[in-house]
Amino acid sequence: MQFHHHGYVSGEPRVLPAAGTGIDRPEELPDEVDVLIVGTGPAGMITAAQLSRFPNVATRIVERRGGRLEVGQADGIQARSVETFQAFGFANRIVEEAYRITTMSFWKPDPADPKRIVRSSRVPDDPTGISEFPHLIVNQARVQDYFAEYMAHSPSRMKPDFGLEFQSLAITEGDEYPVTVTLRHTTGPRTGENRVVRAKYVVGCDGARSAVREAIGRKLVGDQALHAWGVMDVLAVTDFPDIRTKCAIQSHDGGNILLIPREGGSLFRMYVDLGEVPEDDHGAVRKTTIDQIIARANAIMRPYTLDVKTVAWHSVYEVGHRLTDKFDDVPVGETRLPRVFITGDACHTHSAKAGQGMNVSMQDGFNLGWKLGHVLDGRGPASLLSTYSAERQLIAKNLIDFDKEWSTLMAARPEDLADPAELEEFYVKTFEFPSGFMTCYQPSVLIARPDHQDLATGFPIGKRFKSAPVMRVCDANVVHLGHHAQADGRWRVYVFAPAAPDSGAELAEFAAWLGSAENSPVVAHTPKNLDIDAWFDVKVVYPQPYEEIDLGEVPEIFLPRTGPFSLIDYEKVYAADPADDIFAARGISPGGAVVVVRPDQYVANVLPLAATAELAAFFAPIFAAA
Repeated sequence: MQFHHHGYVSGEPRVLPAAGTGIDRPEELPDEVDVLIVGTGPAGMITAAQLSRFPNVATRIVERRGGRLEVGQADGIQARSVETFQAFGFANRIVEEAYRITTMSFWKPDPADPKRIVRSSRVPDDPTGISEFPHLIVNQARVQDYFAEYMAHSPSRMKPDFGLEFQSLAITEGDEYPVTVTLRHTTGPRTGENRVVRAKYVVGCDGARSAVREAIGRKLVGDQALHAWGVMDVLAVTDFPDIRTKCAIQSHDGGNILLIPREGGSLFRMYVDLGEVPEDDHGAVRKTTIDQIIARANAIMRPYTLDVKTVAWHSVYEVGHRLTDKFDDVPVGETRLPRVFITGDACHTHSAKAGQGMNVSMQDGFNLGWKLGHVLDGRGPASLLSTYSAERQLIAKNLIDFDKEWSTLMAARPEDLADPAELEEFYVKTFEFPSGFMTCYQPSVLIARPDHQDLATGFPIGKRFKSAPVMRVCDANVVHLGHHAQADGRWRVYVFAPAAPDSGAELAEFAAWLGSAENSPVVAHTPKNLDIDAWFDVKVVYPQPYEEIDLGEVPEIFLPRTGPFSLIDYEKVYAADPADDIFAARGISPGGAVVVVRPDQYVANVLPLAATAELAAFFAPIFAAA
């Protein structure tokens, strides 16, 4: 964490100075805003949190509830999401309070007595060490609390406008604020009254029954699996030995259970199989009582018993897999730019048992938030916004295809499987997908073609930047390279220095170009009145031990002067950690490499140091503001 560089800070360093819209921020929702976000679920809150770092962008987020969410439905936090939380500054704090999944147990009918279940196997939750962060379980409400805190501490001092429900919208192209939105007060003395707001852009994060989606003519298309599950968060006394371990429980004739321990040491969640649903059920299964769900759980768990003491929350749902054809308001075949976007459950729904809903929804919001910030802050063209639907719709389709297979296996009887170990084998084999690490964006204006991928094989273009330990040269501290990257809207340029002893001139030549040439993205696109690292965060990693690096010889672009006192930032110069060499771990070429990373942590380009013209050409259309 860096502070003091703009002056001495005696208080909480996470509270940034107010700026832009955060100075004298009006309590009442203004008549005109740049971005109106509808819904304070995880997708809406991360979108707002990202935009809160753009204080010149007037963003408001409305919610029909009268206050914060107290009990959330989602609870699974994949490691990719925790990596994202690191950018928002609360990864370590949420890890401390969450339940950490390290293993999964599989229970099946006892071959000697099929009416009883026995543990058949245990498998590690992260068999390959795919991330330095763990797989967590924590209530969705706490995730939203952390994003709310981040927003409140941001320069824009953003906070939700509660008690306002979306009613309708109309788009009038050509106006400065072309989207007219009608809201209705749901709480307080003005309950029932309408409120009209005009916006440049609207983001619908209002769930599976999204009114924003309906307003732009999008439909969720797909099918019901005709299989129902009861889900309950409970405090209970039981003799089941794995009650604090994630479990898949398959009984011979009583259905299945997915057991998820919850944070706090006592609470746990059960997804309880309620069986097939007749096509003419007309929703009757949703009237299943909590007592019936508990009885069903006890039948599945024989010979073990479950004595439920209190129920924190419960629900009944039918598995459905649905997807919209686009995630914005532009009709298929038209080329105009989008004005309205949908995220999360508003555009993709699936079962809850793969722990994907909240996680994928947050990546929707992270993807869209920085793009809106770039466009409205004058950094890039509005055409960047068309990449949101193009990138995220494909990811959602892949998720639904995966979830169909996983939820079908979870609902199967052991005797119906071709191999008794099929469920656990699928869990291990596909681990990277539900963890959030199979996302790979395709070439576009924001993702280069992998022409130079061989220079950094461990940083695949289009996939998330996989952090690794490095040694900070100024103080010999081992830190994770990616953990320094905040959700501040900046692009990252990681320069991996060549390994040859006589390669200093090559690095110096690249650094001189990056810091002074007219076509350098740093020089060409950073406004002259801002710090040199305001829009581009440039770092260098040397392959040799830190003791061999003389800070006095490091090129100036890697030791930028920032803030009102032009202080030197020493936290951009790193060396390989001798205990875990990043060059070996990430397949960095001995000739070095330049790795470009987007504001949402995805690798956008890999280039040789000599490819300055290619680097300039890559950034030119991204920062070509209209």
